[in-house]
Amino acid sequence: MRIEYEGALEIKGNLLFFETIENVGLNEEVTIRSNEKILKGIVSSINEKITVIEILGEVYELDLQNIKVEFKYKPVQIPLSEEMNGKVLNSFGEILDNSIVNIEKYQNINVGAYNPAKRLYPKDIVKTGFSSIDALNTLIKGQKLPIFALSGLPNDEFVAKLATQIEIENSVVILGAIGLRHERAEFLINNIVKNNQNVTVFLNLANEPAVNSLVLPRSALTFAEYMAFEKGKNVIVILYDMTNYANALREISAKKEEIPGKKGYPGYMYSDLASIYERAGILKGKEGSITQIPILTLPDDDITHPIPDLTGYITEGQITMDRNLYKKGIFPPVNVLTSLSRLMNSAIDKTHKRFASQLYSSYAKAKKIEMFASIIGEEELSETEKKYLLFSKKFEKEFINQDIGRTFEETFNKGWELLKILPESELIRLTDEEIKKYING
Repeated sequence: MRIEYEGALEIKGNLLFFETIENVGLNEEVTIRSNEKILKGIVSSINEKITVIEILGEVYELDLQNIKVEFKYKPVQIPLSEEMNGKVLNSFGEILDNSIVNIEKYQNINVGAYNPAKRLYPKDIVKTGFSSIDALNTLIKGQKLPIFALSGLPNDEFVAKLATQIEIENSVVILGAIGLRHERAEFLINNIVKNNQNVTVFLNLANEPAVNSLVLPRSALTFAEYMAFEKGKNVIVILYDMTNYANALREISAKKEEIPGKKGYPGYMYSDLASIYERAGILKGKEGSITQIPILTLPDDDITHPIPDLTGYITEGQITMDRNLYKKGIFPPVNVLTSLSRLMNSAIDKTHKRFASQLYSSYAKAKKIEMFASIIGEEELSETEKKYLLFSKKFEKEFINQDIGRTFEETFNKGWELLKILPESELIRLTDEEIKKYING
C-alpha cells in the first residue's frame, strides 16, 4: 500500500522543504508527485520540524500546494551488472542509449569510507603512459592521486588519453564526468569510445540540477566497488571535474541557508570530500582494487583554494599542471617539481628511485640556472651550467612532452639519454654501476 504525505512548505531550486515525518532517515529515497509529474528525491537533512529533500530532476511545473511525498524507508540505490561495463550512464546508473542489461542487484550509493584497518598497503605500479608520471610520480594500485588542472589548458585531451592508455592487469576504467558542458562531454566520449570501448562513463551535464553532480561520484564508486570487490577487477576511477562537484555542494548548502565556511563552501566540505576519496584502496580478503584519480581545476590557478587544499590533505600526493609549460607547447604540461606521489617508493625498485631522484635534482638545478641566466646572460655561464640549460630544454621537449603513450622501457631510455648531456661528475644520485651501464654503456 502506498502512503503519501502532504506538507510541502517551500521549494528553493531543487530543494523541497517538507514537514518532518516520524521514522524518516537521512539519505532515504522518496518519490514526489505533483499533478501528473513524478520525480525521485533524497532526504538530505532533518530536524524536528523540517525535512529537506533534494529533488532529482527538473522542478518546473511542480505545484507546491499539490505536492505529495512517498517515503521509501530505504537508501538511494543504483542497478549493478557486469554488462554495464563500457556503457554511458547517467548519475543514477541508467544507461543513456536505452540498451537493456540483466540487472544482478541494487546497491546503496552512500556506503562511506573504508575502514583503514581493513586495507592492504598499496605496492603495485599502475602505468599511465605519461613519462612525467610513470618515472617521477608513479601511480600505485589502490592509491588516490589527484591532478590539479588549470583552466584554458587541454584538460579534456589529457583526461581522454589517460582513460584510454592507463594500464594494469585485469583492469577496467570508470570515468565520472561531473558538471561538464555538452560539447566537452561529447569530445570525451567520442575520443574514449574510439580508443577503448571498455571505459564506462557516468555522465552529468552542466545543465542538470546541482543535486545530480553530488550523486554522480557516489554512483560511479558504487559500480567501481561492485566490479572490484565482487568481480575481482582492478578498477581505475577518474573523477572529472571535482571543482564542479564542490561548487554544486556550495550551491546546495547556500539554499539550505547553512553557515558558510571559507569562500562560501560549507564547513563540512572536508568530511564530504573524504567520504568520496576514501572509497579507494585494496581490501583484505578481496581480489580487486580501486585506484582513484580525482581531477580538479584550480580556481584562479590558486593551489591554496579550499578545494585543492582539502583534497591535498585527504589524498596521497598530487600531479600539478603548469601554464608556462603549456605556453611552450608541452603536452601534458606536468610540472614535475611541484608534483608528488607519496606512495611511489613502496612500489619502485632502487634503480628507479635513483633514476627519478637524478632527473628531479638535475631539472631543479637547471631551472635555478635558467633564472640566473635571465639576469646575467647565458654568455656568463660556465660550460657545465650551459649543459644544464640544454638538459632542461630537452627534458621538457623530449621527456615531459609526448604525443602518444610510452612504455616504461621507452620512458627510461629517454631519461638515460638525457642524463648523458650532463658531466659524469654531476650524476651524484647514480651508482658507478648504473653510470657504467646506462650512461657510458
